[in-house]
Amino acid sequence: MMVLRSMLYVPGNSMRMITKAATLGSDAIILDLEDAVPLPDKGTARIMVRDSISAIKSGGSYVFVRVNALTTGLTAEDLKFGVGEGLDGIMLAKTEAKSDVVELAGMIEEAEKSSGLKSGSLTIVPLIESAKGVVNAYEIASASNRVIAVAFGAGDYYRDLGRGISFLSPEETELLYARSQIVNGSRAVGVQAIDTPFLGLLTDRESFVKETTLALQLGFKGKQLIHPAQLKFVNNMFSPSVDEAGYSRRLAEAFEEAQARGLGAVSFEGKMIDIMSYRQAKELVNIVGLIAKKEERRQLAPYISLIRFFASSCISSK
Repeated sequence: MMVLRSMLYVPGNSMRMITKAATLGSDAIILDLEDAVPLPDKGTARIMVRDSISAIKSGGSYVFVRVNALTTGLTAEDLKFGVGEGLDGIMLAKTEAKSDVVELAGMIEEAEKSSGLKSGSLTIVPLIESAKGVVNAYEIASASNRVIAVAFGAGDYYRDLGRGISFLSPEETELLYARSQIVNGSRAVGVQAIDTPFLGLLTDRESFVKETTLALQLGFKGKQLIHPAQLKFVNNMFSPSVDEAGYSRRLAEAFEEAQARGLGAVSFEGKMIDIMSYRQAKELVNIVGLIAKKEERRQLAPYISLIRFFASSCISSK
């Protein structure tokens, strides 16, 4: 399981932002070849992304590449450059149906072979950004065993409804159905749901906090981000508190002791707990452990020299 509390977008054509991203505390970095990169710059961005994956990975973050939608005809070329050692997965823009995920999975399989990677090593995060995609959330989440999370893109979704994101209400009531549908579809399959980037003003912290809190309450496990200033808050918000972790650990231990005595339910701190309570507690304990390991790896990560970002291009040019 990957902990994806925060997934930070970085334009694939900005070496300044890519090198900075390698030093940040995001659970995942998404090197973007889609909306953040104008069509004339996509060729250059692919090369920069290819040469940056290893260096970013050494900083302790998971690395994903967001590829262009299948309908653009650009996906195969994105994969040709984006798939390589150190990559954790592919985010597919404008995912609308199960067939999109199945087609991408086949393309990834071929790209893995061409790159010498182990078959099945790369994961998929479908990005749902349309009304059709929201309706098909469950089918998308269950389309391939490569899918580890499903992400929501509110900007294009709201535009698909015929509205501009600038007219979104402060309560974001218009997005409630889509958010709930994506969370329910994802959780029914057993994968994570990742909330949309905050599309308001960077200075509007109150709205950002409100939106992130809502996402947590609805069942999202993390949030996409477009600015590193949002990282610390999001990581804290989607991390279990010390009290939650302690309670869950004690509950899991109590239930395991009860099971050893042949009991299916037991009283714990004044409440009856059963197998579902145990599974939820165990999942939370596992998440706490994964977060701790990730932070430890990040602390031990070496100093990232700019040379790391250009090493592969220098080798390939010889």
